[in-house]
Amino acid sequence: MACKWKFTNPDIQAKLERWAADTGRPAEELVEDVMAGYFDEIAQVRNTLDKRYDDIKSGKGELIPGDEVIARLRERSAAYRRRHA
Repeated sequence: MACKWKFTNPDIQAKLERWAADTGRPAEELVEDVMAGYFDEIAQVRNTLDKRYDDIKSGKGELIPGDEVIARLRERSAAYRRRHA
């Protein structure tokens, strides 16, 4: 099945061609589906960020200093490693 899409990355090109062959769907259709999903995901992320920004501006949200965020993440990571050791 010939593919109109040509990527500069040969690994991506091979994955697309293999995916098209495995599913029996045209590569162009697969790319359209992927792009539609990507745009939907970006819209959701943008919506979430806008809501959180509005919460912070209105005083509903809480800003956490970066060093505290890092400390919390390190503690969670250490706790996870202890549980799974």
